[in-house]
Amino acid sequence: METILITGVAGFIASKTAELFLNDGFTVIGLDNLNDYYDVRLKEYRLERLKSNANFVFYSVDIEDKEALEEVFKKHFFKKVINLAARAGVRYSIQDPFVYFRTNAMGTLNLLELMKQFGQDKMVLASTSSLYAGQAMPFSETLPVNTPISPYAASKKSAETLCYTYHHLFDIDVSVLRYFTVYGPGGRPDMSYFRFIRLVDEGKPIELFGDGSQARDFTYVDDIAKGTVAASKKNLGYEIINLGGGRNPISINRMIELIEQYIGKKAVIDYKPFHKADMKETWADIDKAKRLLGWQPVVCLEDGLKSCVEWYIENKSWVSRLCL
Repeated sequence: METILITGVAGFIASKTAELFLNDGFTVIGLDNLNDYYDVRLKEYRLERLKSNANFVFYSVDIEDKEALEEVFKKHFFKKVINLAARAGVRYSIQDPFVYFRTNAMGTLNLLELMKQFGQDKMVLASTSSLYAGQAMPFSETLPVNTPISPYAASKKSAETLCYTYHHLFDIDVSVLRYFTVYGPGGRPDMSYFRFIRLVDEGKPIELFGDGSQARDFTYVDDIAKGTVAASKKNLGYEIINLGGGRNPISINRMIELIEQYIGKKAVIDYKPFHKADMKETWADIDKAKRLLGWQPVVCLEDGLKSCVEWYIENKSWVSRLCL
């Protein structure tokens, strides 16, 4: 079977995507620098699950390090490069914008250069719905996204632009996937749903920026991973494709209500001012994903959050010790 390169493989979306490829019999070469942006124990948990498969090979490599990357490219020929390594998080990008550009932009450039050098011509790039700030909803791929409102979004826009350049100059086929508020069991501890589940269970206050009316197009991680795999199998030239829930946006207040219901406890809420780098609402137009990839999400927020709570309860003995 084909060999696939997945960067950021110990990450939330990447580990689930790697699992799907492995289940289909592919060989997966996984890269990750295991940085401490959030608790490394969660990344190690995901990585150990992947290492149980004989077709998985792991390298502790940072995509910012072009020389180390080149050594991996010399050892393996990749039919597809799935670039899911990224610095995520809008607010932290304001504190340290440099690391976002080193990973999200320069890291992508390193991969594109090596793909050109070694004759590999298919990339899937993880991008973000944060680029649509200020646009009319539902967000369609044809909207102009030239005014990002956070360094995180700006770094992702830079990566998208680099991919177009390498497609134009060197015929590298790139599917850019703009993900919308991905959630699910074993997600990032800095994501609101993860923090809220644990804090509600522990009876501790949750910080809520704004009044909770802000809404998101929540998308379950399994659906996102399936869309990512589907995009890897298509040769479309250069395309930007939304992967989102495709339903009406669901408010943060509604998410909290569901968590209260599943945990069986009331949330204690510490209201904070709305952060101007955040978006009020997100809502994906997913017609293009349906048409080009034959993809649409199947897991609703009610079922998805229930799975998150069940995972938390099952793994509470160690998850409760993770740094939030």
